[in-house]
Amino acid sequence: MAELKDEDFLDDIAAAEAEELAGQTEEFDDASLEIDSLRAERDELKDRFMRALADAENARKRGDKARREAENYGGSKLARDMLPVYDNMKRAIEAATDEQREVAAALIEGVELTMRSLLGVFEKHGIRVVSPEVGDKFDPQVHEAMFEAPVPGTKAGDIIQVSAEGFMLHDRLLRAAQVGVSSTPAG
Repeated sequence: MAELKDEDFLDDIAAAEAEELAGQTEEFDDASLEIDSLRAERDELKDRFMRALADAENARKRGDKARREAENYGGSKLARDMLPVYDNMKRAIEAATDEQREVAAALIEGVELTMRSLLGVFEKHGIRVVSPEVGDKFDPQVHEAMFEAPVPGTKAGDIIQVSAEGFMLHDRLLRAAQVGVSSTPAG
């Protein structure tokens, strides 16, 4: 019987060790699961933070771009409305004959000074005149063809007449230059 007790005791020790080992394994499993869960949550929060940071940066860039465009092109409607004033002043200066220039020299000089002042304001705000010359090649990006006619001694697509100058606002077309274009001359 004494031997039985020793075996029972050994069985009890083995069972106790197995029980303790199972408890530790459960603790390790629970801790591992909790660590894995916390890592997944951390990774998700990090991802959300990075996306929010990227969204904020994109919003800042869009705002900067919108601000720059507003600075450069915000006055385009006013600028477009001022172009007929330029056209009328230019016509008035060109219409003055030499005789009229002698009689009303001060008046014509005032109109010319006003014209230079208007061009200075245009330049200050990024508006520049597009002045094609007769013989230049037609460019549909900056020219508007008002008519087409066969003219001997020209190539198809050459500008044969300039009706009105065009204008650019920075890098955008404000008004196309109005031109007459040569078609293929009838041979």
